[in-house]
Amino acid sequence: MTVRLLLADDQDLLREPLALMLGRDERIEVVGSVRSGDEAIAFVRDHAVDVVLMDVRMPGTDGIGATAEVLRLRPAVRVLVLTTFDLDEYVLGAIRSGASGFLTKDAAPDELANAVAAVAAGEPVLGDRAVEALIDFVRRGPAPRAASGSATMLTLSPREQEVVRLLATGVSNDEIARRLYLSPNTVKTHVKAVLAKLGLPDRIHVVIWAYEHGVLRAGEREDHPRG
Repeated sequence: MTVRLLLADDQDLLREPLALMLGRDERIEVVGSVRSGDEAIAFVRDHAVDVVLMDVRMPGTDGIGATAEVLRLRPAVRVLVLTTFDLDEYVLGAIRSGASGFLTKDAAPDELANAVAAVAAGEPVLGDRAVEALIDFVRRGPAPRAASGSATMLTLSPREQEVVRLLATGVSNDEIARRLYLSPNTVKTHVKAVLAKLGLPDRIHVVIWAYEHGVLRAGEREDHPRG
């Protein structure tokens, strides 16, 4: 199924090349291009859209506020936030507003197209720099609740514990499958089990949970390079 994509960015010089680039991907149909959060809300209200590629800083309603309103109007729509900024308040703001993914504008073209396809398929996406910003935010918060985290981890199978530690580094299901020598379908099964047992809505929240509970310590991310 072709992903119907709406682009929302106030910079014409960026939005138009993005439309051309993403429109070349056979998985994606660019159905609209708008300059503000308010225009994005109005477009989603009146048109069929699967994914909104949403800038953060726009005139009027910003991308975080627009994300919340778009999802209130159309809960099935997925929002992928794209910004030049990777500051933690934007990452957390996007997640709290219900965004399915967060990438910075220096993402490679194929990474961006794959992210659009992934969020359309229901898989949250958090880019490398966004993961770092999120981890930095959590590390500056309260001390990890290690005892609580250890007790909860014991409710998971050894394989599920491995999956949690890899999820917390921000890697994809395919990368988890490669590292653990599992099939992608088996990884999906483990991820669903982990989310259910931890009572978390998606993999992005696993990052927050793992650091808050001392499951993955500062610096461990470098021990798991991406491919």
